[in-house]
Amino acid sequence: MDLGLKGRRAIVCAASKGLGKACAVSLARAGVELVINARTADALERTASEIRREHGVKVTAVACDITTPDGQKQVLAALPDPDILVNNAGGPPPGDFKDWTRDDWMKAVVANMLTPIELIKATIDPMIARRFGRVVNITSAAVKAPIDILGLSNGARTGLHGFCAGLARKVVKHNVTINAVLPGPFDTDRLRSTLKFEAQKSGRSEEDVAKARMALNPSGRFGQPAEFGDACAFLCSAQAGYITGHNLLMDGGGYPGTF
Repeated sequence: MDLGLKGRRAIVCAASKGLGKACAVSLARAGVELVINARTADALERTASEIRREHGVKVTAVACDITTPDGQKQVLAALPDPDILVNNAGGPPPGDFKDWTRDDWMKAVVANMLTPIELIKATIDPMIARRFGRVVNITSAAVKAPIDILGLSNGARTGLHGFCAGLARKVVKHNVTINAVLPGPFDTDRLRSTLKFEAQKSGRSEEDVAKARMALNPSGRFGQPAEFGDACAFLCSAQAGYITGHNLLMDGGGYPGTF
């Protein structure tokens, strides 16, 4: 399917690896020019070079911490008026809520709620003016079905969803949509770190923990990042203008509900 995105321009945050990279690759395949961001310059430039080589689109790499005002300024200086904004940031660490301080909570809220809101605020007016805009927030299946050891993520990301639910209804008449993709267990570094934490806590091997997690999922496996990237690209497509305010849960059927 031609997604109608050739020549469009996108900011994709935290895109050097994992789900952010997968989204950048899928958008590039559709002909989208990219500004990609991550904190590690070497890994980011490797990803940028790979995408340029394989898909022939312009890719600008901006190495910075997107959760800081300075990092946001750097990314927006590279592309102040994107057609597409993919918000993404690494989730806060797992743990016991009794051990978390106010500073831990503030870091989680800044990274996973306030940063996406600031980037939306900075880019939404040009989208409205050209009557095309797509915002996709990468959050977590934990918003739908909370995971006890990911309480920082559960709280901060749910706040972002609440904010976007209202804004999405205000801007859709301008062909600007705001949606979220909620990943369940995808085979990424983030998942592996969670498995390691669970293994250390339980005294089992990481391999045993991984097998047990896969066995609990109706699909019997972990998701592949490319699957996630293609779903994100469709939500950014010309055909998706009537989809807004939705949270696309991608978890292999793990959530046991009708709605």
